[in-house]
Amino acid sequence: MSSPAAARFDRGHTDDLMTFLAASPSQYHAVANAAERLEKAGFRQLAETDAWDASTGGKFVLRGGAIIAWYVPEGAAAHTPFRIIGAHTDSPNLRVKPLPDTGAQGWRQIAVEIYGGTLLNTWLDRDLGLAGRLTLLDGTERLVNIDRALMRVPQLAVHLDRSVNTDGLKLDKQRHMQPIWGLGDVHEGDLIAFLEDEEGLDRGSVAGWDLMVHSIEPPAYLGRDRELLAGPRMDNLLSVHAAVAALVAASTAGTLDHIPVLAAFDHEENGSQSDTGADGPLLGNVLERSVFSRGGSYEDRARAFAGAICLSSDTGHAVHPNYAERHDPSHHPRANGGPILKVNVNQRYATDGSGRAVFVSACERAGVPWQTFVSNNSMPCGTTIGPITAARHGIQTVDIGVAILSMHSARELCGADDPYLLANVMLAFLEN
Repeated sequence: MSSPAAARFDRGHTDDLMTFLAASPSQYHAVANAAERLEKAGFRQLAETDAWDASTGGKFVLRGGAIIAWYVPEGAAAHTPFRIIGAHTDSPNLRVKPLPDTGAQGWRQIAVEIYGGTLLNTWLDRDLGLAGRLTLLDGTERLVNIDRALMRVPQLAVHLDRSVNTDGLKLDKQRHMQPIWGLGDVHEGDLIAFLEDEEGLDRGSVAGWDLMVHSIEPPAYLGRDRELLAGPRMDNLLSVHAAVAALVAASTAGTLDHIPVLAAFDHEENGSQSDTGADGPLLGNVLERSVFSRGGSYEDRARAFAGAICLSSDTGHAVHPNYAERHDPSHHPRANGGPILKVNVNQRYATDGSGRAVFVSACERAGVPWQTFVSNNSMPCGTTIGPITAARHGIQTVDIGVAILSMHSARELCGADDPYLLANVMLAFLEN
């Protein structure tokens, strides 16, 4: 099946995803890397505090760990509808507390808080780095990435927990998850002073921080035929990376009768309720200002939103070979089987029949296979930004993604073909 979007992306896209994952140990790095790619493609950053004009072309807004980007084609009317790809930039991990310096028994440790529904055991006995952003006294921000073996969360030896392999590992989030990073006495301010030295900053210049732990093990192909990809933060930087690539490609597609949009939010893993989350005002404000900057009225705004469609892209569950009974017996998404359509009649996902048609049409135009995910009735279903986007903005939304194993692990697993298959579907959606 051929179309302008067919086979635009190939395994080279997955190679590039590995680069993107390694360079994005925090959501702040992810949006900075996305912005750099957009700028190279001719997009320009807008400040929310500035007046916006009616110019055409690619634009984007950054706020914290979120980015909204869009492309206004020549001749776009104020009521031109939006085609949106939604994703999120945050991943479950360990976040540094406001008073980070702690320790016991001669060990120096870092006090961390659990962010999102992370699989705690996957952080044990890994070489860990530290990344995020520093806010200086003058209000400027500095991204920081200590991408070397700095910390470790050591597991208790089996000799001291003889039942661990029979009764299971039991971890207390407060007592058992504090990483060690050295020996000696604990001194308040040591960690931030260390980061100031690493960044060449004056001591005492850092006033605030948003820091998190990451595994320093790089992404890698896996399997006899390298048909799998293992790496960190694929939930959900895999979708962010694909959406950036699709938006850049769509901006060169020629005539468009809609405005393609990327909306990558922060804080999905803890409910999306923030100024940079999907349940906040950021997307709605940007879309409205785009309408009004082109001379539109409230009526134009209503028409643009009513004609809008959103693909909410987040990872989903591939069938697990060791736990197949946990899945719905007739819905078994497989690695390299193509993107998944996520369905839940209780609105944990926003997909309905008409949304299914939108997704299937994009897959057919791209020449890409697709699968369906639905939860086992005996188990609760997860959710994502799709229902939030639909409810908050009144925009038709379809939940899709890539099927992975080990979701919310420090290191996840997917088919090596699925990232570029997803990108091709996104491009077909944005182009048509």
